[in-house]
Amino acid sequence: MSAVLYRGLFDDAALFPPGNAPMGGALPAHRAHRAGPRAEYVGPFLVSDARVCELRAVLAREEDPPEPLTVVVTVPGSADDVAPAVESVLADPALRLAGVEAAAEPGGAAALAERLRAHLPEGAEGFVEVSRRGDVRADVEALAGTGHSAKFRTGGLTREAHPDEEELAAFLRTAVELEVPFKCTAGLHHAVRHTTGEGFEQHGFLNVLLATAALLDGATEREAAHVLADRDGPRLAALAAKLTDAEAGRARRSFRSFGTCSVTDPLGDLVVLGALPASRTR
Repeated sequence: MSAVLYRGLFDDAALFPPGNAPMGGALPAHRAHRAGPRAEYVGPFLVSDARVCELRAVLAREEDPPEPLTVVVTVPGSADDVAPAVESVLADPALRLAGVEAAAEPGGAAALAERLRAHLPEGAEGFVEVSRRGDVRADVEALAGTGHSAKFRTGGLTREAHPDEEELAAFLRTAVELEVPFKCTAGLHHAVRHTTGEGFEQHGFLNVLLATAALLDGATEREAAHVLADRDGPRLAALAAKLTDAEAGRARRSFRSFGTCSVTDPLGDLVVLGALPASRTR
């Protein structure tokens, strides 16, 4: 089993739906994750640009603050909101900006990438959410060579917000083919593909990892869609366990991370599947 496959995979999106944790609960929980035995699997704290001031106020009340909090700011509005969001984070020494995720209008990926390039400080990453309503391939092509990554929405609060396996496989193939790293957002609540109580068909993050690895190894888009549709958890875990560190690292250089409103749930899935040990010590 290659721990490389899961390292830093789970961005902490506790503030976002469907979890909607309050700031006063999400922040200490994130601190605990980052100090716990599974810290290597936990990514940065995600916060929307509209809540950066609230986060700063909570941090200002800490009597003995630890090291600066690593954050990624999401900007769901217009490209004009990127600069103020960056400035708000950089103005507070209690925060370290790891990246900005911004949503592009259909056909607007290139312009948004340029806006991110103009405002992101050195060391911070840009993620451009490509619109499922537009020409996804053209928008991903616009990101090739920019140094920015793509972001793709894999779920939400409606049935229509969940792309099927063919649509997701097409995005993955495009990103792999064009060598554009990507992250996913929403809907990847569990390791394996499943149907929710509301009837939503949700992708498994383990399926996405393995489909990405398969495409990098020469699989077709149709074969990747079959991997995304697989609901056999033990089989998927066994396939993941066979990946070498080099293969896992290659997959993760493509599939960077995904936001999850519960860090503990996906990690718990991996424990149940035997992909991670039940307990770890430093």
